[in-house]
Amino acid sequence: MASTVEPAVQVLHGALRFGTRTLFDQLDLTVMPGEFLAVLGPNGAGKSSLLRVLLGRIQLTAGTVRIGGAEPREARSQIGSIPQQRAFDVDLPIRGRDLVQFGLDGGRLGLCRSSRRTRPLIDGALRAVGATSFADAPLGTLSGGEQQRLRVAQALLTNPDLLLCDEPLLSLDPANQQTVCRLLDERRHQAGTAVVFVTHDINPVLPFVDRVLYIAAGQWALGTPHEILTTAQLSQLYGSPVAVVRIGDRILIVGDTAAHEHEPPSTRSTVR
Repeated sequence: MASTVEPAVQVLHGALRFGTRTLFDQLDLTVMPGEFLAVLGPNGAGKSSLLRVLLGRIQLTAGTVRIGGAEPREARSQIGSIPQQRAFDVDLPIRGRDLVQFGLDGGRLGLCRSSRRTRPLIDGALRAVGATSFADAPLGTLSGGEQQRLRVAQALLTNPDLLLCDEPLLSLDPANQQTVCRLLDERRHQAGTAVVFVTHDINPVLPFVDRVLYIAAGQWALGTPHEILTTAQLSQLYGSPVAVVRIGDRILIVGDTAAHEHEPPSTRSTVR
């Protein structure tokens, strides 16, 4: 019997162009509930633009996109978003819990007092990411890792079916990178939340990734990390020789247009 579960994300024959530049074409992508998809590629390849399409902020040039069966703009309440990390001014008069509350308030200007209804939701989200101890501290005084935990709490506050993560590990040390990755992995297993995770570095997320979407040179490839991170596949994708070389416990990708490092799949990986 065919599955009746609605995909969290479905892109059919998707194309995205800006003027004469094509970021991707004929993209067919289905992300199921609970799946962890990493989106890789060089700077400017279209990774963040794909997230903007899924958020309904820009439209595909061709093709269709659905979030839980609906148009992206109609499905915004189903989506949690973790943006790239940006530093906060140390004098910003906003507490950690205020940032989390923006997940309910929509980030509108002015601080809103927590109500009897919203306070338990905010406290629960803070507990879920281990941020209770610094929830009332000024946001600008917190470390990058603490701030990013709060962003995760904000994204989870409305119990989304889909999490869109745009380089959420930038500027974080390895310990905090692993903390954020584990929080997302726990969420997708416990609640069936799909995760689309844009990153320039596969290293921290590889043990959690199910599939990789690699975008480069207007082309794309989709499959498991074992299938995509190979010399043959990436050379075909870039349209020029690219070497995937293992150095110790890492993978070095070298070519005229590619220079990224990736760790090889761990024997403890959950990649399927």
